[in-house]
Amino acid sequence: MIIDTHSHLYGDEFLEDVDAVISRAQSVGVDKIFLPNINAGSVDSMLTLARRYPGTLYPMIGLHPEDITDDWPQVLEHMEQRLTEPGHPFIAIGEVGLDYYWDRSRYAEQQEVFARQVMWAMLYDLPLMIHTRDAHREVVDVLNEQIKNSKSSDCKLTGVFHCFGGAAEEAEELLSFDGFMLGIGGVVTFKKSRLSEVLRAVVPIDRIVVETDAPYLAPVPYRGKRNESAYLVATIKRLAEIYDVSEQEICEITSRNALLTFPKAG
Repeated sequence: MIIDTHSHLYGDEFLEDVDAVISRAQSVGVDKIFLPNINAGSVDSMLTLARRYPGTLYPMIGLHPEDITDDWPQVLEHMEQRLTEPGHPFIAIGEVGLDYYWDRSRYAEQQEVFARQVMWAMLYDLPLMIHTRDAHREVVDVLNEQIKNSKSSDCKLTGVFHCFGGAAEEAEELLSFDGFMLGIGGVVTFKKSRLSEVLRAVVPIDRIVVETDAPYLAPVPYRGKRNESAYLVATIKRLAEIYDVSEQEICEITSRNALLTFPKAG
């Protein structure tokens, strides 16, 4: 079994051939694909696709930091209403987090939106899919603040730090949050990436999951192409080399890690 913990198959990039993309993924052993949401407009298209592939596609709900607009309070209210519906299909809160790479104009708003969604994770007992770019310190601070302010000692945050590519010190700090995994994708295959050394040095194999972030960040030898879940085999091959285990072990361990983190997908 292989689990792609992060793919945007509901996006326009896959409108013409999503069924073929899913078929190719299944042909190489990808059994489950998790779908992080990004904004209010993508929820329904994501759910429509997920309903076509029960047991294969699993949706999340959340507001991506780069998709925050002036109406974000109303967007969050509508999303939370969906979380209160009995039997809702969402396996996690995501894709949420902080991104200051291109734009810092909504610096404080991003943190408020992220904090609200971290609260949802605790309130509705769901894991988080966290996006972090140029915001490591702020993400850690928001998480620590929400944990400190939690009214229940039983509330425990879990989830994935998506698309990790940072330094060893950052990996160690993120893994200090028990119940969180690092999402490893195509970046680990890039020639100039230092991620391989970081994984060897400080990241245990039982703290990683694999992901594509399709259609983005395709691994070598597909770099520059539209990414898709079938390409996970290249990431798995590289991880097997890094951890000096078989590719089958990488598949088994990362899938087990994913199901432990996202129990509603079990």
